[in-house]
Amino acid sequence: MTPTYQGRPFSLFRNLNAKIASIPMILTALVIFVGGTAWTVFYSFTNSKLLPRASFVGFDQYERLWATPRWLVAVENLAIYGVCTLVFSLVIGFVLAALMDQKIRFENTFRTIFLYPFALSFIVTGLAWQWILNPNFGIQQVVRNLGWESFTFDPLYNADIVIYGILIAGLWQGTGLIMCLMLAGLRGIDGDIWKAARVDGIPTWKTYVFIVIPMMRPVLVTTLVIIASGIVKVYDLVVAQTSGGPGIASEVPAKYVYNYMFLAQNLGQGFAASTMMLLSVVIVIVPWAYLEFARRRRHG
Repeated sequence: MTPTYQGRPFSLFRNLNAKIASIPMILTALVIFVGGTAWTVFYSFTNSKLLPRASFVGFDQYERLWATPRWLVAVENLAIYGVCTLVFSLVIGFVLAALMDQKIRFENTFRTIFLYPFALSFIVTGLAWQWILNPNFGIQQVVRNLGWESFTFDPLYNADIVIYGILIAGLWQGTGLIMCLMLAGLRGIDGDIWKAARVDGIPTWKTYVFIVIPMMRPVLVTTLVIIASGIVKVYDLVVAQTSGGPGIASEVPAKYVYNYMFLAQNLGQGFAASTMMLLSVVIVIVPWAYLEFARRRRHG
């Protein structure tokens, strides 16, 4: 007698239509993303110049990469830009979201104004801030025209602080998106929690720090991943504002890769730098994915 199985279908066949529809996306990811990544890593161990060639040199490209002052400057700039962007984006975005969550008048108008810079391309943002920070007709000149003749503010022309000038433009463009994500998280908090906190006499700042923010963990994790991915691939702002100058003071890894692959015609060195960028992304994404899947498994 043939056994019959009743109840829930085998997990492989659940949501079968959705899984079939996702096959093109899976194939695209495997062929283009995974295949392209493997191809890049493979040729990073060769001495490819104008065209890829399987002439292996071991870790020579990586040794040369980490012995190049230009690459070290790029990594240092990325670290400064990354830490500052992460901290200031989260803090400013959360503060703006908390203020917007107070049911203020013209909330939609303010939200649109704050989010509008994100709709601009990085090239447009970079060019606009290049003009704003120009000492001849930007902020410095405006303040001097008001009477402060000794005022100096020219970060894009000062090698010691040029990365902070790029940071200003990046924060201006990206903070609005972070604010919207945080606001969505705040709007998802049950109003009864706020009422209970007020009844217990808990100060507002403690309510945010010890109650609200821990409850926004999924939103915070997603926001961190979005910010981190934008940090690693920063390129447009640098090209539009400084082109890596003064000298190599504002060099970043993405620009280093472009220069070596398409201008210096040294594919092996460019592939090695690309692989290091990939490694930095993996360091960010893998712990996040592990924590998220582990949490879902515990609560699933």
